[in-house]
Amino acid sequence: MPSSTQAAVESWSLPILATSALVVVALIYLAGWFRLRGALPTAVPAWRLGAFLGGLFSLWIAVGSPLSMVDHELLTAHMIQHILLMTVAAPLVLLGAPALPFMHGLPQSFVRGALGSPSRWPALQGLGRILTHPAFCWLAAMSTLVAWHVPVVFELGLKSHLWHAVEHASFFATGLLFWWPVVQPWPGVAKWPRWSMPLYLFCATLPCDVLSAFLAFCDRVVYLPYLSEPRLFALSALQDQECAGALMWTCATFVYLIPAVIITIRILSPSGTRAAQQLPAALRADAGQRLSQEVPAVQ
Repeated sequence: MPSSTQAAVESWSLPILATSALVVVALIYLAGWFRLRGALPTAVPAWRLGAFLGGLFSLWIAVGSPLSMVDHELLTAHMIQHILLMTVAAPLVLLGAPALPFMHGLPQSFVRGALGSPSRWPALQGLGRILTHPAFCWLAAMSTLVAWHVPVVFELGLKSHLWHAVEHASFFATGLLFWWPVVQPWPGVAKWPRWSMPLYLFCATLPCDVLSAFLAFCDRVVYLPYLSEPRLFALSALQDQECAGALMWTCATFVYLIPAVIITIRILSPSGTRAAQQLPAALRADAGQRLSQEVPAVQ
């Protein structure tokens, strides 16, 4: 390992702010989950708890682990961050069905005040409908993916800590939007029929395939700052770029293919359809009771 990279890794220290924020989020979820467990054991099963915590851990790996110390020297490491943020952390967080655990874990005065009143504003309700519409979710995620891989924009993130943080935040935020119609975390309401989701996921592979193929088969280094960085594992800058492109190509194919297959199987299976309806019914029954008592106007 080059001395500069070794020094960067050895100088890594735990990012207190980011780690503390993720720990606080995890504790709030856990508090709400245990309260729900006592009142309605089947509302949010243990696997959803594991998914949510796994999503937070993936988020920490992307932005807080030693991986973040080498992303300026290795494009493959940078690509791993993007994959973790958009296609691992985001869907896992949504699979955790965080709405009810947070509603039970946060102070009820905060739920009634800070969350209850704004949720009744027509403008915010309209904005929420737009932000969770599948067409907007798909365009936001794909536009973010393509825009941040334009060389000028990509290099801006390499040169500026602020823009690098904005880049990571935009990947995670649009990842949440993209996976929202697929996962449909309560209280999400389906805007498109369920059978359209496999097509939605397939269309998402197209921009990823074009971008990853360009990186993998281009005969020149696209992101010039990597030419001047010390090389890891005897990889040249071009080989590093090819590896990053191949990684993106492979991950995008499987990450989008697997849920498309699962959704298709559930659509074709009557027993799967009934099972999929049990959780939302339980969640809505409990939420309806709580919302009528605490936040009557929340929808």
